[in-house]
Amino acid sequence: MRVLPENTDPVSAVKARTGLDRFFVSLLRDERDLPFIHLTIKISLTLIPLAILLYVPSVPGWLWWIAAIIYQVLNTVVLKGPYGLMMHCTSHRPWFRQEYGFMNFYLPWVIGPLFGQTPETYYAHHVGMHHPENNMPEDESSTMRYQRDSLKGFLLYLGSFLFMGIYHLCSYFVRKKRKQLLYRSVRGELLFIVMCVALCFVNGPATFVVFILPFITFRVIAMTGNWAQHAFIDAAEPDNSYKNSVTCINTKYNIKCWNDGYHISHHIAPTMHWTEHPAYFRNTIDEYAANDAIVFEHIHFLHVFIYLMRDRYDLLAAHFVNIGNRYKSDEEIIAVLKERTKKIDISAYSLRTQTI
Repeated sequence: MRVLPENTDPVSAVKARTGLDRFFVSLLRDERDLPFIHLTIKISLTLIPLAILLYVPSVPGWLWWIAAIIYQVLNTVVLKGPYGLMMHCTSHRPWFRQEYGFMNFYLPWVIGPLFGQTPETYYAHHVGMHHPENNMPEDESSTMRYQRDSLKGFLLYLGSFLFMGIYHLCSYFVRKKRKQLLYRSVRGELLFIVMCVALCFVNGPATFVVFILPFITFRVIAMTGNWAQHAFIDAAEPDNSYKNSVTCINTKYNIKCWNDGYHISHHIAPTMHWTEHPAYFRNTIDEYAANDAIVFEHIHFLHVFIYLMRDRYDLLAAHFVNIGNRYKSDEEIIAVLKERTKKIDISAYSLRTQTI
């Protein structure tokens, strides 16, 4: 276990340095989002030209394969994390001023499909469903009903999302009578499918590399992240964000991906700016201790997922931050972590809430 360390996660963003930066800042609702502009330009100047090149019929085979490999490395390894969490931040906090609101569509409609995101379904799923339901039974991506240190449990969870995810999401919006989000979900999913089918007739291999493979990897990564973020749930209070989420501090992931490790505070205050989470964590540390919150240092959600799948609770305990000196040994921590990964009887919980 670890004592509460000094925080090394980013608490500020790069300020405007050039005339072009100052121009972009004039378009933004919050100047701290300037790094999103830099990342979007980088993506636009790399992935879009590579995607176009892959569709050019006269490109020699050896050059096509080089471009395809570079595209996948940039897309999956280098840019998918920063892009995905930039999309996450801008879904909760639209980044352009109201008079330039049309520019908010550039990410979900132009850049998003290159990373396998069907237009606006991410917003509908994450902001329209996941946050309101907070991983509870009506959250169609809830981890509650699964054994969360089981590979079999994860594969069932992943398979349900891959093959039935859009159906479950639409069913949720029908039940909640949220027609606009239902329309946006169906529209985005169908348009992406129609586009891919049409482009397969133009160039099948290019369409697979540019759109279909990123679509598959994005959904696998998204569900892997959500699994790890909501792996440790207190069955007595599954709706308590301190007790159904995880926080990861002092990790390079937070530098690269806009403090995404602060998942507890994100569920508590979804519109909090990414630079404010480390200070909020420090200022509310007593709440974390009082609610037996799960906090890790120097690892991120992929580590959490891998350690759970390998039954390496010893490694999880080694990175566990013992806030308020709640635990006396790693064995105590391991016992708590194992208890919180047990699958929860959803029907029993529903019956209990109805009785109350």
